[in-house]
Formats: sequence, C-alpha cells, structure tokens
Amino acid sequence: MLDSLRSGSWLTAERLRVYPLIFIVFYAIALGWTVCNWDGKLDATGQPLGADYSEVYAAGTFVLEGRPALPYDNGAHAARQRDLFGPKAPFYAWGYPPYFLGLAALFAVFPYVLALILWQASTFPLYAGAVRAALPLPWRQILPAAAGFPAVFVNLGHGHNGFLTAGLLGLGLVLLERRPLLAGMLFGCLAYKPQYGLLLPIALLAGFHWRALLAVAATAALLTLATLAAFGSETWQGFFASIPFSREIVVEQGNTGWYKLQTVFAAVRMLGGSVPTAYGFQGVSTLICALAVGWLWLRRADWRLRSAALMTATLLSTPYALDYDMMVLGPALAMSIAYLLEKGFGDWEKTLLAGVWLMPLVARTFAKATLMPLGLIMTLVLFALVLRRGIVDLRRSAPAAPRPVAA
Repeated sequence: MLDSLRSGSWLTAERLRVYPLIFIVFYAIALGWTVCNWDGKLDATGQPLGADYSEVYAAGTFVLEGRPALPYDNGAHAARQRDLFGPKAPFYAWGYPPYFLGLAALFAVFPYVLALILWQASTFPLYAGAVRAALPLPWRQILPAAAGFPAVFVNLGHGHNGFLTAGLLGLGLVLLERRPLLAGMLFGCLAYKPQYGLLLPIALLAGFHWRALLAVAATAALLTLATLAAFGSETWQGFFASIPFSREIVVEQGNTGWYKLQTVFAAVRMLGGSVPTAYGFQGVSTLICALAVGWLWLRRADWRLRSAALMTATLLSTPYALDYDMMVLGPALAMSIAYLLEKGFGDWEKTLLAGVWLMPLVARTFAKATLMPLGLIMTLVLFALVLRRGIVDLRRSAPAAPRPVAA
C-alpha cells in the first residue's frame, strides 16, 4: 500500500473517471435534500437557500430601489434580509466594495431562486474554462474532474462567488503571455474581492508584464469611476465606514467561525492565539509567499508553475479566506497536473495532489472536530510542491558554466 501511495499507481485512469462522477452524484443528492427541506424562506439548518447569496440579493434590491449605500448600514441590511427570508433569517453583513453592487443588482431583477441559479450557472463556465485552458485535455475528461472538485459543492451550497474569482484569476494567468491587455482587464475585475489581488502586482512586476499591469490599473480606475457615477460618493463612504466592522467582528473575532476559515490568521486564533500574534504569523506567511512568487516570476519559471504558485499563495497571504474560496485551487491543480504530465510525476506527488483535490470536502468538519486546519495544511503542501518543482525546473534549464580553456 505504501508503495502504491508513493508511486500514485492507485490512481488509475478508471478511478480518475469514476470517482469525480461519484462525488457529483453525492452533491446532487445533498443539494436535492436541502431543496426538499426548504420552506420557501429557510432550509432545515435555518439559513436561506444559498446561504451567503442572500446578502448579495438583499444588496441588489437596495440598488434597484436607488439606495445603493444602504447595504453598508448593518441595521438596514439585516432588516431587508428579514423582510426577504423571514424574521428568523440570520444576518450576513455586506463588506464588498461597491464594484460588486452592479452584479448584485443585475441578478436581483429576478426572483430569488432564479437569481441564485443564474448566478451560479453564469459563473461556473468561467471556472471550468480556466481549468480546461490550463489542462488541455478533452472536455469529457476535464469536466467531471472540474465539476467534482469538492470546492464546487461548497461554493454551490453557499451561493458564493468562488467560480467568478477562480475564473478571473485562472483565465487571466492563461492569457497573460498571449493577450496581456485582456489578462490585465480580468485581473482588474478582481477588485471586487481585493484581498485576492494582493500578490498580483508583485508577480506582474517581477515578470515584467507592464502592459498587463497598466490594464489592471486602468480597469480598476474605470470601475471606480463607473461606481461613483452610478452609485454616488456616499456609497464609497459607506464602504470605508464598514471596514472596521469587517476587520474587528468578521476577521479578528471570528464571527464567521474559525473552522470555516482556512488561513494562517484563523489557525492561530482557533488555537487560542491573540490577535497580534495571529497578525504576526499571517504577516510572515504573506512575506514568504510574496518572496517566493516574486522569485519564480523573476526567474521566469515554467508559466504553469509560477501561475499555480501565485494562485496558491493568494490563499496563504490573506487573513480571510473560507473553504469556498478554495475554488482558486481548481485552476492551480490543473496547471500543476499539466506540468507534471509533461515532465513526469515524482514520488508522492499524485497522492498529494489527490489529497488537495479532496480536501475542501472535509476541511471545515475536520477543523471543527480536531482544531487542525487541514485546508491550510494541504494548501501549504500544494504551494511547497509547486515551489520545489519550480526550483528543480530552473536548475535544469540554467546554462552550464563554461569549461576553462587549457593554457
């Protein structure tokens, strides 16, 4: 058994085909059970269908009414969620920049359930397209593995934006060399979730991708001007005023639940560390990730490795990332596998990659039961694997030193 795990021979072509399909069937049954136990307002767990999407929909209704600043008023936003989903509806705070309000309003035109379905259905192709572009295999092989990735189930259950984030980041990295301006525009759209663009400037600067960097800045500036024109400066004032609440209550005090968060900061807090201690460990993690990513991009490592490193480091460099945010690991896994299929797998690599693929399904439950941040650990494993491969790749491609000429 140990030899099979080391070589990865247990992961046969048949299992690669069947296992994702089993997971997809499991997801369908679980989501179907949730719908069957939904009373039109809340499900069996006491949450709206799609859970976190309820805050997006509520914010969108305010925009449609011409009051786009009200989502940042916690009292008004909580009252709107109770109006939509009943007096027992839990409160989900709105902390996104005003960029996201346009999308929220677009889908709030429809009834809630239809809006939730359209939101997930319209963003899933971005994620699937990023995986397919990173790993150029036939769709019949790619789609089951991409759809069966457990983070997909977590994202669907929460009605969240993981598909959009993974699609923007993954497709941007795939297009970076050939279409730098388009890639920069995709990166610029990540401004709606700014913590996922923290390492992007470092990578683009180190890789001398000036056109893409200019496109990022131009896109972010245009989006900012568009939101100012559409929603007014008071909406931005509301957003900045809401930041202390998001930082203190949601991040530092863990109102979301430490076991749901898969970051260095949350792991330290979950284990009893103070807020300054958690920030200290998170700062060290962010610095190491920034140096590693900058080095890989500066040295021009294989584009798949440096892209996978950037996406994985994105999760390790922010104090706030939940298990559905691990959607970005989908394209990262695809790029890592594409490289390893070409260069050859080393010992344990197939098994470790399979563990990373499976991890989002159990990360939350495992952390709650054991206080062990499995999601963080496996993300670190993937980052270390990619970084090691990048170092080996650069050593192999380095020109040999010239031999001294005999006198």
